[in-house]
Amino acid sequence: MKKIALIFGITGQDGSYLAKYLLKKNYVVHGVKRRSSSINTSRVDDIYLDPHKKTNFYLHYGDLTDSLSVLNIIKKVKPNEIYNLAAQSHVSVSFNVPEYTANVTAIGTLRILDAIFTLNLQKKTKFYQAGTSEMFGASKPPQNEKTNFYPRSPYGVAKVYAHWITVNYREAYNIFACNGILFNHESPMRGETFVTRKIVMALCRIYTSGKGRLYLGNIYSKRDWGHAEDYVVAMWKMMQQKKPNDYVISTGKQYTVKNFVNIVCKELKMKIVWKGRGLNEKAYYKNKLIISIDKKYFRTTEVNSLLGDSRKARKELKWRPKHNLRSLAKDMIIKEIKAINENKTR
Repeated sequence: MKKIALIFGITGQDGSYLAKYLLKKNYVVHGVKRRSSSINTSRVDDIYLDPHKKTNFYLHYGDLTDSLSVLNIIKKVKPNEIYNLAAQSHVSVSFNVPEYTANVTAIGTLRILDAIFTLNLQKKTKFYQAGTSEMFGASKPPQNEKTNFYPRSPYGVAKVYAHWITVNYREAYNIFACNGILFNHESPMRGETFVTRKIVMALCRIYTSGKGRLYLGNIYSKRDWGHAEDYVVAMWKMMQQKKPNDYVISTGKQYTVKNFVNIVCKELKMKIVWKGRGLNEKAYYKNKLIISIDKKYFRTTEVNSLLGDSRKARKELKWRPKHNLRSLAKDMIIKEIKAINENKTR
């Protein structure tokens, strides 16, 4: 019998990578997507087939803000594994829509867990909750499973609730429920409003056309960046353990946003020159201004330093990242240049 997986957040970066990984492992994969007026399945279009044909991949309409839809999908699919990767996951946006962020990111997790309990699937269904390094926020780095949470955004706060309700249902109802506390992970599939993709898109456009300018916020924020392709492997490994547990997933290496800009420029063979300080710091390429600092991109409450200690995962899960920041940047650049060239030929 093939294992059945249900992924909430199938159309996101992690959902698309996880779906493809599980299909290679001969799973039957069901994904949940929200109904919208525009088609938003671009990340999984390459694995989606007409459901009238024989396939191991299915999509369902659902929404984590609707407990009935969550319950009905889980009842229908009866999965062996549920991965909750769905969230309002943009930190800055969470300050603008804090209630919605809490409803999806925090209470949405509760809705899934309670559906498992209500349907009496404790012995059949394992549950994975996607945590985030944003839960640590202002906690002193390096951060591991024993570090106290100190979130600095509505998104981070909502994820802390999701983390602890997962622990609570695990202990109260004996559900196989685990938390993956994943540090920043990027890929060519990353959304355009996230800083790494924003940097790659802008610099590739400037490189190919000689036009445009990139506006950034705090370029001295320090992050532990990995590749989403590596991190979905860790998710799966957590679900194969005999007992559920919580794990930090990270590279253990830290870079500033400015470091990432410099790495991308190096890959593109763009020699840039930085001048000025603070809000007046700027970068020039061929004597042309291409990067400026804009105060509106600073967070309301800043998270200055995130650095993961993933020794527990490396020991117990036998997990190791294959990518480094340079290979990640290269992957993202290749996709961006290809997209730019394709647009030129249309």
